Amino acid sequence: MATSWPLPDILKPSQSVLVVWDVHKALVNSIFNKEEFINALNTSITAARQAKVPIVFTKITPYPQGFESPSSKLLYRSGFQFKPEEMELVVQPSADDIVLNKNTWSIFVGTNFELLLRNSNRSTIVFTGIATEIGIETSARHAFALGLIPVIIRDAVSSRNREGHERSLTNMSSFFPIITSIDLMNHWK
Repeated sequence: MATSWPLPDILKPSQSVLVVWDVHKALVNSIFNKEEFINALNTSITAARQAKVPIVFTKITPYPQGFESPSSKLLYRSGFQFKPEEMELVVQPSADDIVLNKNTWSIFVGTNFELLLRNSNRSTIVFTGIATEIGIETSARHAFALGLIPVIIRDAVSSRNREGHERSLTNMSSFFPIITSIDLMNHWK
C-alpha cells in the first residue's frame, strides 16, 4: 500500500518533523535488532539535519510520587523503576533539537507537541524509536486522529518484542506510510 502514498508531497521538509521516540539505554539494550536499528536511526537523523527538518527527542518522565495515574500505578505495581543511568539517551540531541518530556504513551497527552506542530505549520510526523507497538503506534494513531500524517521508518523503529513489532507495522501499514531510512534520506536530499 505504501506505493500509493504521495510521498514527495507528504515528506516535504518544510512540513515535516522527525520524532526520535524514547531511545533510552535501557530500551535500546533490550531490542531484538540493535545494530540495524542504530544504523537506521542515525541515517534518519542525518537526513533530517541535512534537510533542516526539526528533530524532537522524547524522554520518558515519570510522574512525581503521589501524582501517578491509576493506569501507571497498575502497570508498575511491582515497583519496577529504571536506574538513572539507564534513562540516558543513546543518541544525544544537538542544541537545535527539541527534547520533550512525556508521561504517557502518546506524544500528544500532557505535552505541547501539537501546539509546536500547528505553530510551525507542520503536518507530517516521521516516527523513529522504541517501542513500535507501544508509543510509536499509539502516537501515530493519535496524530492521524488529529488530522496529521504519521510516517513510520520501518528500520528505525523497534521493540524488545519482535512479534509485537511486526504486528504493529502490519497494522499501521493499512493507514500510514511505512518506509525505510534510505527512502527517507532519498526524499530529504
